Amino acid sequence: MKPRRGRGASGNPDGRYLPTTREEYDDGWTNDDRDVPQLKTTVTEERSKSIINQNKSPDLPFDQSINPYRGCEHGCVYCYARPAHAYMDLSPGLDFESRLFSKPDAAEVLRKAFGRKGYRCSAISLGANTDAYQPIERRLKITREILEVMAECRHPVTIVSKSSLVERDIDLLAPMAAANLAQVFISVTSLDRGLSRRMEPRAAAPQRRLQTVKSLAAAGIPTGVMFAPVIPALNDDQMEDVLAAAAVAGARYAGYIMLRLPLEVNGLFKDWLQQHYPLRADRVMARVRDVRDGNENDSKFGRRFRGTGAIAELIGQRFRRACRDYGLNVSRHEFDTDAFTPPRECAPQLELF
Repeated sequence: MKPRRGRGASGNPDGRYLPTTREEYDDGWTNDDRDVPQLKTTVTEERSKSIINQNKSPDLPFDQSINPYRGCEHGCVYCYARPAHAYMDLSPGLDFESRLFSKPDAAEVLRKAFGRKGYRCSAISLGANTDAYQPIERRLKITREILEVMAECRHPVTIVSKSSLVERDIDLLAPMAAANLAQVFISVTSLDRGLSRRMEPRAAAPQRRLQTVKSLAAAGIPTGVMFAPVIPALNDDQMEDVLAAAAVAGARYAGYIMLRLPLEVNGLFKDWLQQHYPLRADRVMARVRDVRDGNENDSKFGRRFRGTGAIAELIGQRFRRACRDYGLNVSRHEFDTDAFTPPRECAPQLELF
């Protein structure tokens, strides 16, 4: 199947929980040279009973997260969140990036959560599963509403995004950062515009993301860069260049994550490789197995983000050396959780006296 313009996945494999599956069959009538119709994005609203997710993974630097959206229009072919769409009886392929779900009442539900007795304040990662600043956020503004509640309650937040739309909310993030309540990481996977467009078709261009790093840093917001995912034999050679460019733009922190291929992502990524880089596909997958102890994925804590083996260790050494050379991760950012104040309408009435 020909890739659709502006989309990452080329196919729409059935979700693993469906009782039946479909299989493509060439009956001789298909014209592979025909124009593939544009796939439109649809957004379905869903009501939220709760909005804060509790994370127990020892690999993550946070234990709370909020996802304003299900699915992501950026269409990153490697996205580890794709398999979650199967829970909606939808495909982790094109459905994931075109049939989206929004949570319009997220800010209201968050306000109630902050007002509950016994709520323990710890930094919340905004958009840990899918990008909180994906294109539909420009119109729906759910992420901004969430940030307004956090700013009001003086609640710390950390953000990872590959969108320049985060600049819109500098007016909220800058004062929060001045009070040690905000940190932003911008994901930059390559400086090669061609590779980036193929991997992340609806995300901002690499140079535009670096400009976003510069804008955030200039506003006094602690800013970092995420080189994620590292894809051996495809983009790993650009790690040092990305970290150097981010440091020049004002980044103070950096991180990286090895490519993960859970469940349906495995087949989608292999199809993408064959379509866009057929001569390198076998080598890339061989290197993926090298960093996964002979497998193509590893979900074990402590190994899933970094990989194992000589190549994985070499990538880690290169990362640490580049961080030393460019002055990244010199110190660790600390959030102020003591300043948290419950929403005013949730505070005890006796505070009036």
